[in-house]
Amino acid sequence: MDSTPHGAAVTAAGFGVKGPRGWAFRDIDLTAGPGSLIAVQGPSGSGRTCLLLALTGRMKSAAGTAEVGGLPLPQKKAAVRSVTALAHVPGVAELDPALTVGEHLRERALLQGRFGSSLRALLRPRRERRAEARALVDAALAAAGLDLESLPKGIRTSVRDLERLEALRLSVALALIGGPRLLAVDDTDLKLSGHERAAAWELLRGLAAAGTTVLAVCSEPPEDGEGVVLVRTGGRPERDTPKGTPGTSPATTDAAAPTDDTDATKATDVTDAANSPHPGDSATSQDAHGTKPDETAEPAEPTEQSRPAGNEQPRPHDDKEAAADALAEAGRA
Repeated sequence: MDSTPHGAAVTAAGFGVKGPRGWAFRDIDLTAGPGSLIAVQGPSGSGRTCLLLALTGRMKSAAGTAEVGGLPLPQKKAAVRSVTALAHVPGVAELDPALTVGEHLRERALLQGRFGSSLRALLRPRRERRAEARALVDAALAAAGLDLESLPKGIRTSVRDLERLEALRLSVALALIGGPRLLAVDDTDLKLSGHERAAAWELLRGLAAAGTTVLAVCSEPPEDGEGVVLVRTGGRPERDTPKGTPGTSPATTDAAAPTDDTDATKATDVTDAANSPHPGDSATSQDAHGTKPDETAEPAEPTEQSRPAGNEQPRPHDDKEAAADALAEAGRA
């Protein structure tokens, strides 16, 4: 992978999302350069996933300003979606346990080739297109550190048979196929042992070092916080720590605590839909706190599985943030 930073710089000032039932999060200040590793830490229900979705253009903000790769939010949400990708966001971008690793990879490569390529690329001979798709998949698997030969049944291993860390690596690999400038990962350390957590952070550090900006939601930041831009949600109303810049000491930004009752304050009303060049980001329901996604369906070319996007089937949020965090929208390129 090219070591030249191609990631998107991320900035925010007084950034917040609010819905009919109160603030999901607010007063987020953030400065991170291209190729940064941004860790979003906070208790369940504090707006961590809302922040991830808002900074990737999949949720409309209600206060403050933010930019991703020089694109202002929420004015350029569609453009921001075109340079970002989601990995392991329950109910939005998650693996289907009924499919195999190979089926997920083939469907994502197929969708990327159809919706993520130019018209000129689509007119090339099929052999060239297949070779390019194979190269994209191989590069993504290598970057995510997923060795297919080490899986119980190789590429035919069912997702339900994967270990938690292996599933995380597969989710990251699928997101990287689209070549995003910013990769957003939810629940990074959920259900991971200490050793697995260290391996997950090593993976994300490697991606950031290779140039892709990484935004990772976690319950605990990496033990070695050097160079990590740390953002905390659900903190005190007063922020007494400076904004952070990548490559120096860890930066901490506290978001003001919601003013209403805990999780019931997390909601936002997203009213405009836009297309997304990253196939599979999907959400079709309104959550328990009134949050609605940008709703545009992702057309997928028929495959043997007859599924719209192999690894991102809309399902109920199985995490404690289920009733609180906003779920995003999907679109066509």
